[in-house]
Amino acid sequence: MHQQTEYSTLQLSQQLDQLSAKIIDLRPSAAFNGWPLLQEQRGGHIPGALSFPAEWFNQFSETVCFQTLQSKGLQVNDNIILTGYDPKNLHLAGQKLPELGFTNIAYHREGMLDWLESDTLPVNRLTRFQHLVHPEWLKQVLQSRQPGDNFVLAHVNFDNWGDYDAGHIAGAIWLDTLALEDESTWNHRSPAELEAELCAHGIAADTTVVLYGRTSDPNMSQEQPGQQAGQLASMRAALLLMYAGVKQVQVLDGGLEAWQRAGGSITRQEYLAHPLPSTSLKIPEHPDYITLIAAAKEYLADQDSELVSVRSWEEFIGEVSGYHYIEQKGRIPGAVFGNCGSDAYHMENYRNPDDTLRPAEEITAMLAAAGLTAEKRIAFYCGTGWRASEAWFSTWLMGWPQVSIFDGGWFEWSNDPDNPFETGVPE
Repeated sequence: MHQQTEYSTLQLSQQLDQLSAKIIDLRPSAAFNGWPLLQEQRGGHIPGALSFPAEWFNQFSETVCFQTLQSKGLQVNDNIILTGYDPKNLHLAGQKLPELGFTNIAYHREGMLDWLESDTLPVNRLTRFQHLVHPEWLKQVLQSRQPGDNFVLAHVNFDNWGDYDAGHIAGAIWLDTLALEDESTWNHRSPAELEAELCAHGIAADTTVVLYGRTSDPNMSQEQPGQQAGQLASMRAALLLMYAGVKQVQVLDGGLEAWQRAGGSITRQEYLAHPLPSTSLKIPEHPDYITLIAAAKEYLADQDSELVSVRSWEEFIGEVSGYHYIEQKGRIPGAVFGNCGSDAYHMENYRNPDDTLRPAEEITAMLAAAGLTAEKRIAFYCGTGWRASEAWFSTWLMGWPQVSIFDGGWFEWSNDPDNPFETGVPE
């Protein structure tokens, strides 16, 4: 790198467009996304910066750290500029990165608080970052709550009371995804059923709802792997509540594990919902969030639309169906591969190694590699809607205007013998 080992905010801003170095932002993911964690006047990150929270160096092995940095496009010979909140974290990264082979390191001297103090310096942020909340925010909300507040915190999972009973955030009710989707089809429930369930859970149109789940190593050796994929269940619930019209739906980024890493306690005390007589909703208030099978077929014939398979590669090429209860293997002809991760219960390619959502720029780049952009009309699908819901929520947070899910997914498509399907590697 240049002999220079420090950049002032002024120098960094003047050279930003021509910078040959890659900036690594060491702050927590929430700060990178847009949350002003230290009461700075605005949140977000330097355009082009990469997110790598400093705590990951201690949280993960050297192998995981190296692979994560590589997944962000970093090579060992790249020039790197470190920035963040805390000089201690810059020092930590300055020690750890050379151990991983990254030696061309410089520092942003004043750090991100100085950058964010100026209204004239450019900042990027997740468009709807307020809907992806972090543990410290939730702690403050729970501490300031008053009796009668129109607020519901929900511990979400599928048909597994034991998961809630094993420990949850104080004040959280249990929300079973079966309240929102029909077990016979795995599609969303009818408007009348959704109205009844939302009333029973104390959720109205103007209720602030915070959702989270616990992820406990779901795998196909289990009879019901979905019962262990609680954070994925929370994304599914978010979609269906927003489809119904609940205006303020938020997801705790990283779920229960993130809460506990941040020092949050859990309890086994049961908290019951306060039922309501009405939700004041006209369900669905956002029918555009869900695409039915007839419309999904139209997407395949429209050059400005894409049906996107958020499934593993093995599912996409027909080596496995992905589910105990789906026999047919294969894919919908013409669908684009959306690359969820390893299997039906994991979304590694949409998440950081700590299970928080990946930065918008990384998800955008991954989708762009498949020809998917915000200008297109997109319907995500998977087996039954959970992974598609997370892909939808990620792009909705990014402000993509024409995203939905094909709710029936491979389950509904493959149950009709008249629907075509393909297997093998597409040409």
